[in-house]
Amino acid sequence: MHPDRLFPADPAARELARSLHALVEHAPVVSPHSHVDALMLADDRPFANPAELLVTPDHYVTRLLHASGVPLDELAGDPRAAWRLLARYWSRFRGTPVRYWLEFQLTQVFGVPQQLDEASADAIYDRIDALLATPAYRPRALFERFGIDVLATTDDPADDLAAHRRLAADHAFPGRVLPTFRADRYMDPSASGWAAALDELATAAAVDCGTHEGLLEALRIRRAYFRAQGGTATDSGVPDAWASPIDARDAERIHAAGLAGSVSPADAVAYRRDLLYRLIEMSVDDGMVMQLHPGVIRNHHRPTLLRHGPDSGHDLPGVAAFTDPLRRALNDFGTDPRLRLVLFTVDETAFSREIAPLAGFYPTVFIGAPWWFLDAPSAIERFRHAVTETAGFEKTSGFIDDTRAFCSIPARHDMSRRTDAAYLASLVVAHRLSESDAAALALDLVARIPYETFRIEPPAPPVHEAAPVRTGAMLEEVSCAPSS
Repeated sequence: MHPDRLFPADPAARELARSLHALVEHAPVVSPHSHVDALMLADDRPFANPAELLVTPDHYVTRLLHASGVPLDELAGDPRAAWRLLARYWSRFRGTPVRYWLEFQLTQVFGVPQQLDEASADAIYDRIDALLATPAYRPRALFERFGIDVLATTDDPADDLAAHRRLAADHAFPGRVLPTFRADRYMDPSASGWAAALDELATAAAVDCGTHEGLLEALRIRRAYFRAQGGTATDSGVPDAWASPIDARDAERIHAAGLAGSVSPADAVAYRRDLLYRLIEMSVDDGMVMQLHPGVIRNHHRPTLLRHGPDSGHDLPGVAAFTDPLRRALNDFGTDPRLRLVLFTVDETAFSREIAPLAGFYPTVFIGAPWWFLDAPSAIERFRHAVTETAGFEKTSGFIDDTRAFCSIPARHDMSRRTDAAYLASLVVAHRLSESDAAALALDLVARIPYETFRIEPPAPPVHEAAPVRTGAMLEEVSCAPSS
């Protein structure tokens, strides 16, 4: 890959971007929002094959193959056949971040010397397959090689978090794997499987969830359990951001109707919006950082859902609103220092229209980085332009990789660090930011802001003195240690 990838074309800005990127290129990775399975790291079993590592778990990859006419069934069978399909349609990925991530993994992680195409597909498959059988390519070895300090997973409140406990007790494991509390299964009393989910939660919390109040108490108990296992954050992916409390008697009535299978659509929506308010309330009480990402249209293609289940590539962006939907909750809790609310969107028009203005006033509101459909170089640049003038850098979350594809973590963070270096360099050459501020921000965006936003204890600072680093014409003293 080109050493100046994603850097500006202007020579002065490009040189400065190189220097800024050099400050953070090897900084530890903080991944506060991902979907990597903690059990994979706890068991440390070798990865099965190249396709199951790089193709089938990554819905960014599978959805573009499907868009090219590849049935998902053909990706679920023979792994070598799935790899050949990737090679056959490799040209379809040109210009996409998916191609960027895959090329990074092929060249930087696996040392593949040639371009992927139909002629080279089998040789590349065999090379990666052989490497996966070696100790250096097992999950824990790669975790350490990728320089990951913190990896947050996504977990159901009823999960026993056994894998997290095993990793925390293993002093030979080099990093931290933190659980994230995601209660989406309990939000909609009209959803199939809601009553069964309540039964699982009741067993985990040892609380009867046959009532609305029982559900709330069970969620509180499990949040405390997650915190005891190192969790610092929750996550909520709901259709909209309305957080509107309802009377306790109405909540109990709707809860009972949900268990009886007779809840109306309007009541189900009211119940979900009430529960979102209660989760914000709980975050005020216990200090867990609340991530909220509404506006995603889930499972758009019903035949694919029925055949392959959720998370199979056909969740699509919708229009997102935050200002009015969160008015009640922010009037109640928006200045309470115990609350931290990180707002994400796949509707990038919401960044400048709603999220940045909210973060520019409320001390509790933070701006989630571009993710999902927006975690691409141009979208990240547009994001910085959209939010910085209104809310600054300090109210952003740090990069979010949001990945199930483990080996794409370093690729995604490399993309983010280069894109931010390019944006900071553009501010410097336009004389909107000093070189020293740009250097400090480059470091803060990876070494301080993610820890502070998600209330994660930062690593101990290095004991050696910081070396002087040249950024353009000036010589600045910078340190890679996060500030207190």
